[in-house]
Formats: sequence, structure tokens, C-alpha cells
Amino acid sequence: MNKIDFKDPDFRKRLSALYGRAAFPPEAEKSAAAIIADIRAEGDAALFRYAEKFDHFALSAKNLRVTEAELDAAEKALPVADRKAIRTAAKQVREFARLTCPKSWSKTVRPGVVLGEKFSPMERVGVYVPGGTAPLVSTVLHTAGIAHAVGVKEIAAATPPGKLHPATLYAMRVAGVTEIYRMGGVYAVAAMALGTESIPKVEKIAGPGNAYVTAAKKLLYGEVGIDLVAGPSEILIVADESADPGFIAADLLSQAEHGSGLEQAVLVTPSASLIAEVEQEVLRQKVTLPREAIVDKVLDKGVFLIRVKDLEQAAELAGRYAPEHLEIQTASPEKWAKKIAAAGAMFLGSWTPEPIGDFCAGPSHVLPTASSARSFNGLESSSFMRRSSIVKYSKAAVRREIDVVERFGRMEQLDAHARSGSIRRREKR
Repeated sequence: MNKIDFKDPDFRKRLSALYGRAAFPPEAEKSAAAIIADIRAEGDAALFRYAEKFDHFALSAKNLRVTEAELDAAEKALPVADRKAIRTAAKQVREFARLTCPKSWSKTVRPGVVLGEKFSPMERVGVYVPGGTAPLVSTVLHTAGIAHAVGVKEIAAATPPGKLHPATLYAMRVAGVTEIYRMGGVYAVAAMALGTESIPKVEKIAGPGNAYVTAAKKLLYGEVGIDLVAGPSEILIVADESADPGFIAADLLSQAEHGSGLEQAVLVTPSASLIAEVEQEVLRQKVTLPREAIVDKVLDKGVFLIRVKDLEQAAELAGRYAPEHLEIQTASPEKWAKKIAAAGAMFLGSWTPEPIGDFCAGPSHVLPTASSARSFNGLESSSFMRRSSIVKYSKAAVRREIDVVERFGRMEQLDAHARSGSIRRREKR
């Protein structure tokens, strides 16, 4: 674990280790580009070849899609309590999605001028659900569940072939997925984005993935919409002496166990005693985790325990870092939340652990990383909707503003634009 103190002469320099993380290395983009080119040129043939190469699975047009019988079997195999947990989380994700779903509107803003917005759901989207170090069941709900809640009719899901986890399949059924494809990694994202003989093209792709999946989404942006270019997970916790060190340690470890080894878990506090207690708690708790080896990869380079002068400095540092997940475990969390410039999601108070957001709180856990929360939002209802602005002028209203149109046309040397306004000074024939 890395301890940094505001009294250190090189305090600001040492903080630089927190910033400037790339979502993926350059070699990932090069590899992804080659796979995308093959899927574009060969379609299903390349898709099946890469399934064999990367996932050691004999994929074909016959076994590409998961059947209803397989979904029935997965549902029966899943414990009743697990099914209930999935349904509860799905319900709460849907509720939040509908609460935040933008509504069409129009208003007369000036005499004879009606302005507004029209929102409509996309028709076909794709979600990617990783299947590597852990079955990300919740990812299904936090992507497909939102798309379904806002009215997307066709939701294609891709997850790596092999033994599909029954909880993942059940979550797909509950979330409203209409097609499930056995395919993973770059070749899966490329197939959904470009379309193949067996897979119709989607309009947008959402969902996390490894560095290669992230690179592929970036390369395909423009041909298809994407949610985010997101890197390894991260958490930053702002805390004061009122916080429970056991809670903080557990929350830091929750992000360290994701599996890439590139995660970051950061505590920022004015309390030296809290840092010492949290350090001991991390060491005590991590040996009880089945994924201890994965956590150990993060402890040396990715866990930072930072002492600051006061909570004002903590808020400033947190806003600059703009974490994917921000916990505020202080006596007055709402007060300090107002001072944070940017964060993907904020979790207020000691009784709001970040994993509650990962699983069942309601807002999507697909969030910006590597300080990109300063520029981008996480996945939300509007991410799966099309927006059109609505403009309607009466004859009298447009004639009041023709002079403005003409002057802008002349300033920008766009004579046809100016004429489009001036021609409306005359009556229609």
C-alpha cells in the first residue's frame, strides 16, 4: 500500500501516480483493429474462427444463439434465493431508469414560436457481458435492464462461449434481452457493431470489458454508438475520524478484487490514526478472501492511503481525481458532496457501500473511469434514446427574425442561408 502525506515535500508529485491512466495499452488497439477488419471482411467465418482461437469453442450458425430451452434449464438450476435477488435488483434498476427517462415536451417560447424535444427509444442495441474472472450478472441488469425499461424493442446480448453461468442467463431473461449470442471479446463487439450473416447490426453497444474490448469499442465508435471508453475500476473514499476503518477497508478491497490488477482504491482523510487502522484492516480482511491473489496484485501499486490537511483539501483532490466511484464517509456527507467537482457516482454516508450501487441501488454501474467523469456521464436512460429538437414558426414569427437570419448568412458568407430567410418575406404563390 502507498501512503502519501500532505506534509511530504513531494506530495503533489507523488499524487501524479493517481492520474493519467489509459483505458487500454496501445497494443490492445492494434490487435482489436486486426480482428475488426476480419469480421468486416469475412462475417460469420471470422467470427467462428476467433471463437475457436480465443475461447476454444467450436462455434457455428447452429449453436451461436442460446435457446429458450437453455434459458428454462438455467432458471430451474438457479436457487430460489438467487432468482429473487436478481428480480429485486432488476425491479430497482427499472424503477430508476423510468424515473430518469427524458420526456418529450413542447412550449410556445415567443409569439408564434414553438420549441421542444422529442425523445424515442432506439430500436436495436447490443450489450456485452464479460465472462472472465467472474460472472458479471449485475452488468446484464445495468445495461439491458435499462434499455428494456425505456422501450428498446430488440436487445442483443453477447457473452463468451463455454459453460454459461445460469445466473447470467436468468438475468438476461429478466432484463428483457431478446437474443443471446455465445461470443466474447473483440470479435463479439465487432460482430454486433458491423453485423454478420447471422447477427443483425445494432445501433449502440453498452457494457464493460477488458482492455481489448474497450479498444474495439473506441475503434467502432461512429459506425455504432457506444456507452463509454472505460478502463479498470476505481474507488476513492473521503473520510473523517467518524468513519469505521473496517467499513473503509472492506470497500477498498471490493474494487481491488475485480481481477485486472490495474484497479485503484484510494482513501483520502485528514486523520493519521484512521489511515493506520484502515491499513491494518485491509491486511486482516484480505487474507479471508478467496480472491486474495488477485487483490495482492493491486495492493502494491493500486492502493493509496492519503493524508490531507483537511476535508476541504480532500474534496479538491477527489474532484480532480474524478473517480468512477466516490464514497463520502464523513459526519456530514451531503455537505462535502456539494464540493466535489466530478465523480461517476457518489455514495453518501458509512451505510452506503459502493457494491450496493454495483448490484441493486438503481443507477447503472457502467461509469466513467480514469478521471473521465470530468467530461462524461455514466450509462443512463437517455443513453438508449434518440433526441430530436422540435422547432415550429408561424409566418409572423419567422418574419420577425428574418433580419437575424440574413445578417448571420452574410457574416458567415452563406448566401443561400440568407436567401432561405429573405424569400419568406413574400407571400406563397
